Amino acid sequence: MFDCKLYFTDRNDKILKSYENTLTSIRGIQIENTSTKDPKKYSEFNSYFGKIRDLILSASELEKHLNNEYFSERSFETLSAANKSFFEEIRGSNYDTSYANPKHAVTVFGQEFGGMLASLYLTFRRYISFAFQHRIYKMESYNRVYLDLVELYNSGEMNYSSALSIATRVEKDNNPDDVAIDLKSMFDSGFEFFTDIILNYDLSDLRYLFRYGINITDNEIKTAKFLNQYPDKKIKQLAQLIVHAYLRGFEIEGKDVSGKSTVNIMYAIGQERLIRQVIADLRDVNLTAIVHFPKSTDPNKQVGYDHRFDSALFFNEDYSARTIQNNEKAHMHCKTITSQYSGIIVCEKFGESAFKPEKKDECIQFSPEQQSLYQQHENKHRMLQDKFIPFSQTSFSIVAFPSPEIGDNFESIFEDIMEVNMLNSEKYETIQQKMIDALDQAKFVHIKGKDGNLTDLMVQMQPLVNPKIQTNFNNCGADMNIPVGEVFTSPQLKGTTGVLHIEETFLSGLKYVDLKLTFEDGFIKDYSCKNFENDQDNRNYVHENLIFPNDTLPIGEFAIGTNTLAYVVARKHNIIDIMPILIVEKMGPHFAVGDTCYAWQEDKQVYNLLNNKEIMSRENEKSALRKTDINQAYTNTHTDITLPYDT
Repeated sequence: MFDCKLYFTDRNDKILKSYENTLTSIRGIQIENTSTKDPKKYSEFNSYFGKIRDLILSASELEKHLNNEYFSERSFETLSAANKSFFEEIRGSNYDTSYANPKHAVTVFGQEFGGMLASLYLTFRRYISFAFQHRIYKMESYNRVYLDLVELYNSGEMNYSSALSIATRVEKDNNPDDVAIDLKSMFDSGFEFFTDIILNYDLSDLRYLFRYGINITDNEIKTAKFLNQYPDKKIKQLAQLIVHAYLRGFEIEGKDVSGKSTVNIMYAIGQERLIRQVIADLRDVNLTAIVHFPKSTDPNKQVGYDHRFDSALFFNEDYSARTIQNNEKAHMHCKTITSQYSGIIVCEKFGESAFKPEKKDECIQFSPEQQSLYQQHENKHRMLQDKFIPFSQTSFSIVAFPSPEIGDNFESIFEDIMEVNMLNSEKYETIQQKMIDALDQAKFVHIKGKDGNLTDLMVQMQPLVNPKIQTNFNNCGADMNIPVGEVFTSPQLKGTTGVLHIEETFLSGLKYVDLKLTFEDGFIKDYSCKNFENDQDNRNYVHENLIFPNDTLPIGEFAIGTNTLAYVVARKHNIIDIMPILIVEKMGPHFAVGDTCYAWQEDKQVYNLLNNKEIMSRENEKSALRKTDINQAYTNTHTDITLPYDT
């Protein structure tokens, strides 16, 4: 069994005395500010600091008792009730009056302090996961923030600048040692907190679900029950499919995986029985699985949406430079570990209810200057990643399965999606090659909508110097993206002009109504949707969630999906609107706005396996700028947008 407390002993021991002292101070703290004239605001500040104090003390007490006996001696119902209590404050309508809600915080604390205090309040909720992983060193740093902020408040001299300096201290002070610890939890096979749960506990005893310290709902419980009863033969088939697809990705891109020893797995809680088999199959090919942080049902998607730009509170040139510098030091410290990293396998879930976010003016936003700086920062971060974990040496594979939230016919849908995922890749690739042979003769492709769809887009193909040995399209099987079923290219930007219109779609979990993107020479010139009544609100929504931090985006990919079975299954169960983009993109023409599929590895030659033709469309005019100014070459985003067959 993995002992997380032992894993962090060295780091925790350095601050253990300080940690105990801060807890003693917090237990005895008095919250009083005689200079506050408004009794209601005084009461709210008392309540605010009191709730954080209660969270700190209850989580620190919980941390002491979190061991195997804690879970084995408590019933499923008791553990479930405790888990629910961790997230109850931000669930549903409870969030309306939570201090984590910027709208509520601004109402009670005012415009100046509200957004910052809401951000800090949400930050303290990380304390729960720190307690479950015994990251006492993290808890201690948060304790000091709390004590310093209360002291400032009690002094009667709290202004925005001084409060902000304390409230954002943990985020800003990312020292190299702690960054290195975070890197190890992502890339070190010795960090087994999550893999230990998968491999070493009785999965038929569903109490294992509560060991994560992550939100557990009926979705996770029903998924675990379903997979526990799933035929062993089918579990092994799925695991073999996933591992084979991952390895095939290396073969297709001409990459050598033999010198690597680790692979990251991202999965949805409840899928442990499948992931256990995937880990075993990876071990058979000399790859050790690492799990960094599994996903579960979000207790409230509005929370993450409200706080998506909170880093604007402290993001400036100094922070960016220091973060890059500290990350480089941490990567140097961990380079032996990261050099063994081969890539990532993702097992997604889909079927959750649609999320249409509420627009709140109280949310923190980036200034135009910060937006530009953030874009530069992201480029530097990607360059740093590529230096220590070259994209040209790693790969990935993604597969998706339905969640019980999809409806009463979950089991039937799961079986049909399994059939889609298991389709014969070679058969499809043979058919797709005939499409590619025709498309390679084209100068452009004209995509036009029907039945009210306003899409009318001319997509310019890149010229081929020698079509006998060159091709524009990647013949995509079930490898990096499962299931099989698309041919894709990077269009020439110049000449790619027109309108892309989608009546309803979900991109990165967000709903768009009547999304319309107008392109001129490959770049978004104009954009709109009809999510809100106000046109400017709609433009802001598209910009913040699709284009940010860029001012515009190029078309990075044009593809044609060929998986008709996926379309039939989606229509059969009436689930097209909640299917993941991973499958939807195989169901018709689709585009990606942002970088090409070959970003950061354009100079590595790639060939289609069937005819050994080199794929020449690995760059476009945007990514070609890497040769002169890499800061202008990438957008660090890639969002697929699909036109279904019947559009």
